[in-house]
Amino acid sequence: MTNPTAPQANDTRLSQILADGEVFARAAGETARKFFRKHNNVEFKEDESPVTVIDQMIERDLKQAIAAKYPQDGIFGEESGVDGDLTGNLWVIDPIDGTRSFISGNPLFGMLLSYMQKGMPMAGIISMPMLDEIYCGAVGHPATCNGQPIKVSEQRNIDDCTLYINEGDKMIVDHPETLSKLLKVGKNCRFGYDCYPHALLAAGHVDAVVDFDLKPYDYLALTPVIEAAGGIMTDWQGKPLDLSSDGAVVAAATPELHRALLALLNG
Repeated sequence: MTNPTAPQANDTRLSQILADGEVFARAAGETARKFFRKHNNVEFKEDESPVTVIDQMIERDLKQAIAAKYPQDGIFGEESGVDGDLTGNLWVIDPIDGTRSFISGNPLFGMLLSYMQKGMPMAGIISMPMLDEIYCGAVGHPATCNGQPIKVSEQRNIDDCTLYINEGDKMIVDHPETLSKLLKVGKNCRFGYDCYPHALLAAGHVDAVVDFDLKPYDYLALTPVIEAAGGIMTDWQGKPLDLSSDGAVVAAATPELHRALLALLNG
C-alpha cells in the first residue's frame, strides 16, 4: 500500500542507499557474530531494557560508516540518540533488535537500519546475523533476501491465516481482551519477538504480524521491506508509520487481511 504523502522516490539514490545499507549491515553482523554467546556484560536502561557494549559498539561503527559516506544526513541511533537533523534525510539504527535474545543465546536477534526522507521511511534493511539473511526493500524497488526477490503471501482470509503475535507478555497486561481475540485468529497462531516475524511476512512464510510497544528504531526499517514485498504495515488505527507513531503496529500480506485485523484490533 503506497502512502500518498510519501516523498517522491529517487531511484538512483535509493538504489545506492540499499547497496550501502547492505554493506553496513554485513559489517555489523560480523561484530554481532564475534561476540554472540560470549557472556557479555549487560546493563539495564531506565526503561528496564537491556544494553550491552556490543549494542554500543555496533551503533558507533554504523554511525561512523554512514557519516563517512553521507555526511549531510542525520543519524538516529537507539543507544546514542540523534546526530544532525530529524526532518531531512535520516538514517535510523537499531544495532541489536532483540538484545534479550542476544544475551540469552537465542540466534533470532536482528539489526535494523532505515533511511527516511522528510519524516517518511523510504528504505529498510533487516539483517539476521546468525542466519546469514539480509532483507532489503525501498519505495519503488522490489524486496529481496540475500539478493533474491521475495513477496508476501496471497492470504486474504483472516480465518485461514498464519499470524504472529509479538510482545504478547506486554499485550496481556495492557490489552488482555485484544490478545484474547488475536489468539483465536487463523489456522496457525504463534508468539514471537523482535523483527524476524516481520521478515518472515515479507518473504511469504507468515501472513500477518501484530506487534506492540515498539520504538521508532524497532519498526521504521520493517515498513519499506514489507511494503516493497507487496504487504501493508500501519499502526493499529491504520495510519502510516513515522517517527511519532505510538508503537502498536499491524502488518499483513493483503489489504483484505489488514482490514480484518484492524477491525478486530478496534472492535
